[in-house]
Amino acid sequence: MTYNAPPNEILTTDQMYFADDLAIKSGLDSFDLMQTAGLSVAKVLRKKWSRRRVLVICGPGNNGGDGFIIASGLKNIGWPVELALLGDKQDLDNDARRASQLWKGEIQKLSIKLIDNVDLIVDALFGAGLNREVSGISREIIEIINKKKIDCISVDIPSGINGDTGQIQGCAINANVTVTFFRKKPGHLMLPGRSKVGDLKVVNIGIPNSVLDSINVNLNENNPRVFSNKFYFADVDDHKYSRGHAIISGGDEMPGAAFLASAAARRVGAGLVSVAANMVSRSIYLSSHPGTMFLGLDKTLDFEKVVSEPRCNALLIGPGNGLTADIKSRTITGLRTRKSVVLDADALTLFKDNPSSLFKWIKGPVVLTPHKGEFLRLFDFTGNKINDTRSASKKSGAVVVYKGADTVIAAPDGRIAINVNSPTTLATAGSGDVLSGLITGLLATGMPAYEAACAGNWIHGEAALHFGHGLIAEDIIDGIPGVLNLLS
Repeated sequence: MTYNAPPNEILTTDQMYFADDLAIKSGLDSFDLMQTAGLSVAKVLRKKWSRRRVLVICGPGNNGGDGFIIASGLKNIGWPVELALLGDKQDLDNDARRASQLWKGEIQKLSIKLIDNVDLIVDALFGAGLNREVSGISREIIEIINKKKIDCISVDIPSGINGDTGQIQGCAINANVTVTFFRKKPGHLMLPGRSKVGDLKVVNIGIPNSVLDSINVNLNENNPRVFSNKFYFADVDDHKYSRGHAIISGGDEMPGAAFLASAAARRVGAGLVSVAANMVSRSIYLSSHPGTMFLGLDKTLDFEKVVSEPRCNALLIGPGNGLTADIKSRTITGLRTRKSVVLDADALTLFKDNPSSLFKWIKGPVVLTPHKGEFLRLFDFTGNKINDTRSASKKSGAVVVYKGADTVIAAPDGRIAINVNSPTTLATAGSGDVLSGLITGLLATGMPAYEAACAGNWIHGEAALHFGHGLIAEDIIDGIPGVLNLLS
C-alpha cells in the first residue's frame, strides 16, 4: 500500500483520561506530560505566527494548566503575553496549580476588556470533557473573540465543543489551529464541532502506543488502515467471474442511478455487473454503457431467478427504482438470498411505516446507506450521530452508513468509523448512486460488508478531493483508478 495512512484510532474523553492514567502508571510523570503538551502547543503557535501580542485564557482544569505552560514559554522568549484565568488560582487542580507557579506575570481575572488590542488568543479555557452549556463571562468572551475574528489557537479542542459528540455547548471558539495530544477525539471530526477546529495538529507528548492494548478502541477515523488488509486486487489467474458478479436493480423512470452505480461497481473491481430491469426499459439500458449487461425482467425471467444465479454474489437495490410494490418485493427477495446486499434510497423509504418488516429479513451481509432523511424514517434519532448509527446497526443487523459530511459507518459487532475526507463538492446529483455502486462492487470482489462500506466511502471522498471544483457524479467514477493506484 503506497498510501501513508496516519494512526486512525479515535479516543473518547474517558478513554483519553484512561490513556493518561496508564501512561502515568507506566512511570511517566503527569506534570511532565502537561509541560510537554504546553510546550508542544507553543511550538506549533510559533511556527504559524510571528511575535505578536498574545492573550492566554485559562480554565480551572488541566486545560488551563497547559495554558500557564504556554504563556510561560512565550514570555520567556520575549513575546508580549497576558494571562487571564476563569476562577481563582487557589481552586486550580494539582498539576494546573503547579503550572501556574511557572507564570511570572500577573494572573488577571477573565474579562471582556482584555480582548482589546490583542492579536492572538490561546484558548485553554475548556477541554474536551465539557458537557454543559457555556454561560456567563466565558460565553461573552467566546462570542466577542468570534465576532472580532481574532486569530486563535485552541488547546485540545476549541472551548465549547463536546469532545465525544462534536456538539456545540451553546457557543464555541472559532479556532485557526487546534492542537490535541496522542489521538483525535470524536469532537474533532463530527459536525458541527469540526467546523470550529481549523487546522488540527495531533502531537506526541510521550504517551506510549502500548496503552491502546488496554483500551477497547472500536472507533476509528476511516482510512486505508481500516480496510487495506481486506482489499482485493486481481491475481494472475483471476477471470471475470472470480472477481464477482454484481446485479443492480434498475428503475424504469430514473435509469441514470443504475448507470452510475454500475459504472462505479465495475471501476472498483467487480468482474461483471448486470442491471436487472423491466423489459419495457430495455432500449434505455442498452443505449449506453456497453460493458454493463442487461437482464430484462418479464414473465419468463423474474428478479428471483436473476439473483439466484450461482455466480451472482452482490446486489444493489433502491437507487432510482421507485416506490412500488415491485421494488419492495425485489428488496425482500434480494435479502432472502443471504448474498451481499446494498440497500439505498427507495429500498429504504419503502419500509418507513414498518422498519421491522425490513430488518427481519436481514440475515446475510447487508449494507444500508441512508442519508439523514432516510435514517429518520427507519431509526430512532437522538442527535448523537455516533450513538445513533451504532444503535441502528445493532437494531437492523446490517452495516449502516449514515451519510453526510461526517459519515458514520457502524457494524453490528460495535466497530465504528468516521469518514471525513468528503468534500462539499459531493453535494451533487448522483453522488450517492456512485457510492452505493462502489460498495456493491467491493462486496462482489469478496470484501466483508464493514470493510467494503469503509473502503467505498474513502475512495468516494478521495476521488472527489483529487478532482476539485466543478465535480459531477461521473467525475467521481473517472477518478476511481487514480485512488486505487494509491492503494496498490
